[in-house]
Amino acid sequence: MPLTQKDFLSIANYQKRELEEILDLAIAQKVQLKSGLLAPTLVGRTLACIFHKPSLRTRVSFEVAMHQLGGDSLYLTDAEIGIGSREAPQDVARVLSRYVSAVMIRTFDQSIVDTLAKHATIPVINGLTDLLHPCQVLADLMTIREHRGHLEDLTVAFIGDGNNLARSWINAASKLGFRFILACPPGYGVEQAFVEEAIGDSSCYQEVNEPLAAVKGADVLYTDVWASMGQEAEVSGRKADFNGFQINSQLVGHSPAHSIVLHCLPAHRGEEITDDVMESQRSRVFDQAENRLHVQRALLSLLVKPSGGRY
Repeated sequence: MPLTQKDFLSIANYQKRELEEILDLAIAQKVQLKSGLLAPTLVGRTLACIFHKPSLRTRVSFEVAMHQLGGDSLYLTDAEIGIGSREAPQDVARVLSRYVSAVMIRTFDQSIVDTLAKHATIPVINGLTDLLHPCQVLADLMTIREHRGHLEDLTVAFIGDGNNLARSWINAASKLGFRFILACPPGYGVEQAFVEEAIGDSSCYQEVNEPLAAVKGADVLYTDVWASMGQEAEVSGRKADFNGFQINSQLVGHSPAHSIVLHCLPAHRGEEITDDVMESQRSRVFDQAENRLHVQRALLSLLVKPSGGRY
């Protein structure tokens, strides 16, 4: 079935069956790619990739995904466009809609992504904002499903900041019905207004201030850097506040024997996660990184009109 939304801006905008359809296709295409049977359905299509924040995984995975589907990609920075300064977002949206087949943007302000999507006639994909990181969480869910075979009765323990990843995890838990626990220092949780809008009266989300309380019974232990891009001035203060919120072998030892460890990368080894855990048998960090390619290729396959169609 086709997706109900033109754009992929937030996991919250999609129904459970649509999220499962994206994951199903990503898993199927991963097999097809490795067996040489992936169909080049987007020949003649072009993806514009707008970057206001640098990224290894986002850039390479989207560009390679488009190439594997037979299409092309363009790398654009704010130096070329100047969204909000040189040109209004709505003007950029209308111009790109006449040049390319889809837009992926990795930026700071969610409102820029929302405005592009509102005025574009082509799909807009949220590659990351300060508010949300939906593509990453799709790759995480794919990795968990590959490991467990399903997402039922799942508990994810996130040790770290109530950031864009945590918000997208809350959206995913609300839609797919698993349990998400955030262990963070006081004052670093997800805003109550966001939580209430995301989950309603559901009990899928819990916030605690002790990592040990989060990992007991957790199927997945997850972390991210303590200070993200744009928070450079807060690094020293955050390091002090997050002391004790590290995924290390001792903390992992309190989780079930079947639990796995995930990190969205880049990792600050020795801060939020230790080297030995990153390199351990429980780590699925690099499977997770690979799966960015597969879920994003599935998104492009579902959102962009295939060769032969016209906008």
